[in-house]
Amino acid sequence: MRKLRPTLEHVTPARYRSRLEDWFAHNRRVNARVGLTYRYEKKAEPYKEALRAAGLEPVDFIPGRSGAGLNGLSGLLLSGGSDIEPNFYGHSDQGSRSPDRERDEMELALAQEVLRSGMPVLAICRGMQLLNVRLGGTLVQDIGEGHTHVEHPVRIVEGSRLHSIFGPQATVNSRHHQALDRLGEGLVITATAPDGIVEGVERAGEPFVVGVQWHPEDLQAPRVLFESFADAVLHWKR
Repeated sequence: MRKLRPTLEHVTPARYRSRLEDWFAHNRRVNARVGLTYRYEKKAEPYKEALRAAGLEPVDFIPGRSGAGLNGLSGLLLSGGSDIEPNFYGHSDQGSRSPDRERDEMELALAQEVLRSGMPVLAICRGMQLLNVRLGGTLVQDIGEGHTHVEHPVRIVEGSRLHSIFGPQATVNSRHHQALDRLGEGLVITATAPDGIVEGVERAGEPFVVGVQWHPEDLQAPRVLFESFADAVLHWKR
C-alpha cells in the first residue's frame, strides 16, 4: 500500500493553517526578484522602497554598468527619468530635453526581452513613454508646463486593470513635459487627465503590462499599484 505524503491540512490545525499559508506566500514574494532600470541612485530609492514594501527585491539595471539580461528575474520596472532620444521613434528634436541615449538603448533592449517573454512589466512616467516607443508608438515632445509638479484627477477606463486597482478615478502627481501621441502596437488607453493627456496604458491580452504617467512611488497613499504588480510577479510562470 502506497504511503501518503502528509500535507499542510493533515498536520496543521485549522486555526493555524491560514497563518502558515500567508507566511509561505509572503516568503515566496520576498524571494521574487525584479529588474529596476534607472540612471541615478538617489532617484531610484523611492522605487526600491515601494518594491520592497510590496515584498519584491529590486535588481539594478544602470546604463553602462548592467550587462546581464533578465535571467532569474520575474518582472521589470521601467522607472522615470530624462526624455527619450526622438530619433528612436522617427522624429527630429522638437523640444526634447537632455535625452539619455545610452539609457534608451539599454531599456529598449530590456523591454523587447520582457515583452517577448510575457514577464510582468510596470512602466512609470518615462518608462511608459519608453514602452510606447518600443512598441512603435510616438511622443509629443513638449506639452508645456501644465503637468509639471502638480496634482490632478485622472479618469480610469472601466474593465481595465487600473480600474480594478483604483476604481473609476484617482488623484495623481505629475512632473512631465512629454506625453504619448500615437499608441504602440497592442496598447490601449486606460486613464486620461482632464485635458486629454494619456495617463495610463495597458497591453491587451497580457497578464501585466501596465504603464502610468504619474509617480506612484512618491504618493503617500498605500502603494496599491506596486501590490498589484507584486501579485502578477508572484503568479508569473516562465
